[in-house]
Amino acid sequence: MPPPRLVRFLVRRAAAALLLVFLAASAAFLLARIAPGDHLPAEMDPAQAAAERRRLGLDRPLHVQYAAWLGGLARLDLGPSLRFPGRSVSTLIAERAGNSTLIGAAALVLSSALGLGLGVFTATRRRGVLARTARGGSLLMLSTPPIVLSLALVTLASRTGWFPVGGLPDRAAGLDGLRYLVLPVLALALPMAAVIERLQSRARADALTDPSILAARARGVPRARLVWHHALRLSLRPVLSVYGIIIGSLISGSFVVEYVMTWPGLGRLMYDALVYRDTNLVAGCAAAGAAFLAGGIFLSDVALASVDPRAGEAE
Repeated sequence: MPPPRLVRFLVRRAAAALLLVFLAASAAFLLARIAPGDHLPAEMDPAQAAAERRRLGLDRPLHVQYAAWLGGLARLDLGPSLRFPGRSVSTLIAERAGNSTLIGAAALVLSSALGLGLGVFTATRRRGVLARTARGGSLLMLSTPPIVLSLALVTLASRTGWFPVGGLPDRAAGLDGLRYLVLPVLALALPMAAVIERLQSRARADALTDPSILAARARGVPRARLVWHHALRLSLRPVLSVYGIIIGSLISGSFVVEYVMTWPGLGRLMYDALVYRDTNLVAGCAAAGAAFLAGGIFLSDVALASVDPRAGEAE
C-alpha cells in the first residue's frame, strides 16, 4: 500500500488537473462569447437573425449563458455544435480526439526513443563528428517553429511523392494508412526528441559525476552498467519532471501541425470552430486539449513519484 504522503500528493495533483481543465474550458467559452460578432452571416435579415439568436439563447445575459453551460458540463454535456448542425460537441470531440491521440502517441514513442538514445550518446561521447552532429540537429529542431517544420515536410513530400501530403482518407487502412501518419508524426516528434535529448544529455552527464557513480566506478563496475543502469535512475528525474508537459504538448500542441497537414483531429476541429464562432465547440476543444495536458502532467507526477519517493515531501 502506498504511503499516505504519496497518496495525498497524487490526490492534490489530480485535483489540480481537474481545475486546469475547468479553467481552460471556462476561459475559452467566455472569451468566445464576449468577442464581437457571432456565427450568423452579416447579410442575414435582422429580424431573422434576432429570432435565431433568441432560439439559441444568445440574447440572454452572459452569466445566464455561462451558468447553463456549466450545468451541461457537470453532466458531461458540452451542448450542440453550430458548425455541424445536429451533432453534439461531445460526439465530435470523441471522434476527432482519436485521430489526435493516434499521431500524438506515435510521436511520443518516436521522440522518446530518439531523444533518450541520443541523449545518452551525446552525454557519454562529448567529442566526435556523430556527437556534434546530434547536438547540432537538436539545436536546429529546437529553433525551428512547428509551422515551418510542417511546411518543410509537406514541401518535401510534394516534391518527392514519398508520402501523402496530408489528410486521412476514410478507407485508409494497413500500410496505406500508416503512410498518412509519417509526416504529422515527424512534425510532432522531431522537436520533442530534441527537447528530450538536451535534457537527457545534461542529466546523464551530471549523473555520471555523482559521488555514488564515482564510488561504483572505483569498485570496478563496468562502464556500460554504470551508464545504462546506475546513472539511469539518477538522470530520469529531470526528464520525468517535464515529461507531462511534453505529452500534453504532443496532443494539445498538435493543432498547428493538424491544420497545415489537414489532419482530421482536434486541431482542425478547433480551427473550424473558431472560424465559425461555434462557442460550444471552441470550449469543448479547449477542454479536450487541457485534459490531455493535465493528464500528461499527472502521469508525469506518478512516474516521478515512483522513481523518487521524495517527490511529494515538499508538497
